[in-house]
Amino acid sequence: MNQRFYSLDVFRGATVALMILVNNPGSWGHIFPPLKHAGWHGVTPTDLVFPFFLFAVGNAMAFVMPKLDAGGEKVFWKKIIKRSLLIFFIGVFLNWFPFIKYDDAGNFIIKPFENLRIFGVLQRIAISYFFAAIIVHYFKVRGSFVVGMFLLLGYWFLCVAANPSDPFSLEGWFGTQIDKTLIGEKHMYHGEGIAFDPEGLMNSIAAIVQVILGYLVGNYIVQKGKTAEMLNGLFVAGCVLVFTGLCWDTVFPFNKKIWTSSYTIYTTGLALLILSVMIWLIEFKGSKGWWSRFFDVFGKNALFIFAMSALIPKTLWLIRISNGVTEAGKAKFLNPLSWFYETICKPILPADPRIGSLIYALCFIGMMWFLAWVLDKKKIYIKV
Repeated sequence: MNQRFYSLDVFRGATVALMILVNNPGSWGHIFPPLKHAGWHGVTPTDLVFPFFLFAVGNAMAFVMPKLDAGGEKVFWKKIIKRSLLIFFIGVFLNWFPFIKYDDAGNFIIKPFENLRIFGVLQRIAISYFFAAIIVHYFKVRGSFVVGMFLLLGYWFLCVAANPSDPFSLEGWFGTQIDKTLIGEKHMYHGEGIAFDPEGLMNSIAAIVQVILGYLVGNYIVQKGKTAEMLNGLFVAGCVLVFTGLCWDTVFPFNKKIWTSSYTIYTTGLALLILSVMIWLIEFKGSKGWWSRFFDVFGKNALFIFAMSALIPKTLWLIRISNGVTEAGKAKFLNPLSWFYETICKPILPADPRIGSLIYALCFIGMMWFLAWVLDKKKIYIKV
């Protein structure tokens, strides 16, 4: 049985839309708390978006893996290596793009490769997909679950064993030193004030399991079909995982930036509960409408639309619009998107600039939705 589940498409599209929303506020200094990531430990609604997307990647694998397995070893390895490398290097490309920037004198200079960040969101997706696909291919359903649990427990052990006195802090987490050794500090993320990459190598371990769990859920849905048994199983599993994650959080705190095992279990549980509701509404109650169509078009070109949501702003950053001078007499500039925020969105409610910042983000979502809608209308589906 290989029924089509429209709800899975809607779920995937919703995660893409939300990823774009939280990554594109009008101003990073004016964001409502639910749209911020947790400072370190903890989980906010924004911290659910990326693991939900990885979970959706695993769901999609359940429909693709039988074809890859049937094609034999050569086909399997060719497909997953090609796709993983493509996604990874698109991520590196976007980190470096547009390859030039303005210097203090207003002249274009080449962005140096020596400061290029190697990892990122798309790179995390590529790494997680690659290893999850290998595990699923060789260990099948039950074996993949066992390997996944081993990885989660093993990652917990590594964190504690590497630094028993301070295993889960920004400075004490063991994975940073490994990233420094392999790629160098200059190629890492510095947004935390030090060289630390939230999409590095070692914090990919539990993210790989997120994809494996997504695959197991997708496979379960395919095997059970549109039945009450399937729906009840998803809901119960979601409750169990949420409870397990909450218990594990007491000794291995929720943390997106080092992607802890408890965080993987907890967010997978929440994804299951939300997916259960979507399946009940869409597949059982037939509740389809503007809301499902809105998210569905994002899901049909998911990675392409996400990549364009980074490419378009980076391109427009090259266009400078004069915006007066600083107190020191230095010229200030806006780009077309920041001009739109400052001129159109921000003045809507000056007393609370967070409103304007959110309106800008919603407008940006609308622009990306229009692009996704046009592609869908023309039956253009760009597989990455």
